[in-house]
Amino acid sequence: MNVVTRFAPSPTGHLHIGGARTAVFCWLLARHYNGKFLLRVEDTDRERSKQEYTDSILASMRWLGLDSDGGPYYQSERMPFYKACVDRLLASGHAYWCSCPPEDVEAMREKARAEGKKPRYDGRCRELGLGPGPGRVVRLKAPLNGEIKYEDMVKGPLSVAAEELDDMVLYRSDNTPTYNMAVVADDVDMGVTHVLRGDDHVNNTFKQILIYQALGEKLPVFAHVPMILGPDRQKLSKRHGAKAVIEYEKDGLLPSAILNYLVRLGWSHGDQELFTVPELIAAFDGHNLNSSPAGFDPEKLLWVNAHHMRETPAAALAEQVIPFMDNANLDLTALAGTDKARLTIAVSLYQPRADNLKDLAAKIRPLLLSSEHLEYDPKLRAKALTDEGRAHLAGLAEILETADFTEQALAEAIKSYLDTTGAAFKAIGPVMRLALLGVSGGPELAAIMQALGKPETLARIRRALALPAA
Repeated sequence: MNVVTRFAPSPTGHLHIGGARTAVFCWLLARHYNGKFLLRVEDTDRERSKQEYTDSILASMRWLGLDSDGGPYYQSERMPFYKACVDRLLASGHAYWCSCPPEDVEAMREKARAEGKKPRYDGRCRELGLGPGPGRVVRLKAPLNGEIKYEDMVKGPLSVAAEELDDMVLYRSDNTPTYNMAVVADDVDMGVTHVLRGDDHVNNTFKQILIYQALGEKLPVFAHVPMILGPDRQKLSKRHGAKAVIEYEKDGLLPSAILNYLVRLGWSHGDQELFTVPELIAAFDGHNLNSSPAGFDPEKLLWVNAHHMRETPAAALAEQVIPFMDNANLDLTALAGTDKARLTIAVSLYQPRADNLKDLAAKIRPLLLSSEHLEYDPKLRAKALTDEGRAHLAGLAEILETADFTEQALAEAIKSYLDTTGAAFKAIGPVMRLALLGVSGGPELAAIMQALGKPETLARIRRALALPAA
């Protein structure tokens, strides 16, 4: 099946969750059928469109991995093309020039409302045969009766009576196309076969169908997915924890996790919740799109992200965590050779314990600092660095001096010390964690020491022993 989809954001703000989900759906459908995914920037709103938003949207698309097969195309650069399309409709008799000023049109609508009718333009210029002139617009000569209908991939058969629509403006007096005119012209010109978007566009779709018909062009397949709601089933907003895509990147979420989570907000594949990107491409065929609104859950997004963190190879995750490290005492940007290997080992130890890259960066930092830069949790220091704790540290240091620094040998050395002294692990665990990491919690002690190596492990223990009483 030939499939060409497009994502067409307006650069009036950053890319948010709803728009990103639309982009994901369009991208996956094209990739599933080995089709084309196009990117179009609808920047005809001169006042609200900003270059900073265009740059942000394109950067978010790159971060998500949603590569395009064409574009980005900019509507602001295609004005002569839109004018030619409007001229084509004028020449075929499917459009006409209208000289009615906006206040007159509003008066017509008010009159219709007062009479209990649909507020609409009354078509008074429809058959006057006017030409261009100051303040004039071009309107579509819409059908006066009948029905406009189509089959929606999500909502099924939809229709509206022709009298519900009026002769919409196609071309404004400032020589710019209206949204509906530009969208149809672009989709026809770019060969778009499938239009997936939010269901707030359903009313626009009926209007666009009339333009397709006036141009004599085949309709694409339309799919309108319900809007994403908050957990309280209200319109999604920042108070629900929703953010712009660029903020999720800054918060240390993985793009694969965002894709996984977004695609499940409105699509299902049996009971499967977790997907790799290749699995999504293989499964997403445009069917099983939900007709009911999905609820955004920030906690579930973090759960999905934690899964993707665990499934990412440690070396790849190490590359991604570098920008999130506090390198006041450690120049991670220059890591190479042994240091890069050490970073990867640190990541492998903590990735099962981290929800995002920021969290991971904070957790692995103590492993990567040299002993003289290690910082100590004051509460743990006061609790663990007692006379008894110091004695255990000294005893363990003596054993570790001659131990092999493999994880198994280190675990056996700790066990031997406990068996010999009769101490419980809880007597040595806190003080060893203080000495090795400066904080409580974390991987097994043997794994930490192996990652640090003998010289650094012993240096940390000696520094802890030299600390004054808290």
